[in-house]
This record gives sequence, structure tokens and C-alpha cells, in this order.
Amino acid sequence: MNNYGGLLLECEYCKKLEKYNFGDFIFKTKYWIVFLAPQQSNIGTCVVALNRHEEDLSGLKCEEWLEFGELVFKLEYAVKQCFDVTMSNWGSLMNASYLEEPPNPHVHWHYIPRYNHAVEFEGLLFEDPYFGTMKHRPFRSLPDRVRKRIINNIKNKIPQTSLHSHP
Repeated sequence: MNNYGGLLLECEYCKKLEKYNFGDFIFKTKYWIVFLAPQQSNIGTCVVALNRHEEDLSGLKCEEWLEFGELVFKLEYAVKQCFDVTMSNWGSLMNASYLEEPPNPHVHWHYIPRYNHAVEFEGLLFEDPYFGTMKHRPFRSLPDRVRKRIINNIKNKIPQTSLHSHP
């Protein structure tokens, strides 16, 4: 079992998180785990993984879908407050899971904030030259100190209220 921020992760996919460097733990909810993705061409890009093993979106329980809706609101709100996001893209892409034999997919989402303007953070400039398209971006890693600041900023902006009483 791996430990992320005091969270014990049991499924095989979760055990792979360390091996594949899926990202740095930001926070968790009852059903989901949020990570700052290694790829930060678009500052604030995250991965949201289900906190139990499930291979298909159709296998999600009603309460997991409901909480995911709350999580979408909270994460989009926080990252927008931190970095003035123009729009947000979400995708559930598990293609790489099928490159292994046997395949071992696990439900997770990619949150990709998009910007129609440059963002400066910690002396670094983040640009989104392909805004409005899904063109592949080159990998951009960040120093640990910058990743920690992004994580802390997002954590501090997560609303504590529910979707029904959002700001």
C-alpha cells in the first residue's frame, strides 16, 4: 500500500502511481483523489482518480458521480482563483492501460485548465499558444518548490461549502 498525504491506496492502479509518477497529492474527498499532474505546460493541470478500483465509467456509483460534480466545481473554482483560468477541459483517457497485458484500467480524469493569456507564477511564464485546440503540448516539468507553491495555492482556494451554496 502507498501513502499519499495520509491516504492509503489499495488498488493495483494506485500502486502504480509511484512507479509512473502520476503526480503529487493535493487533496482527497470521500471517493476521489486529486493530484497535481507532472505535466504543467498549462499551470494547474491535475489528475483526479477514483479512490477504489473501477475499470469503467459505467461502474461508478451514483454517490461517486454526485461527489465528482462537487469536485469539478471546487477544483475549477480554486484553479481559476489561483491562475485566472479562461476555460477548463476534462477528459477520461485510459488508453495507455490497454498497452499492457493484461490491461488494468482505472477510472481517472484529466483536468486541463486553458488560458487565452500568459500567466506568470514564481518568476516563470506559462503560455497556452494552442488555446482553442487540443494540440499536444511538449512536456514541462517544474522545480519542486514551484510545484509545492501551486499545490498550496490550490488547497487554500478549495471552497469548503457544497455546490449548492457556492460563492
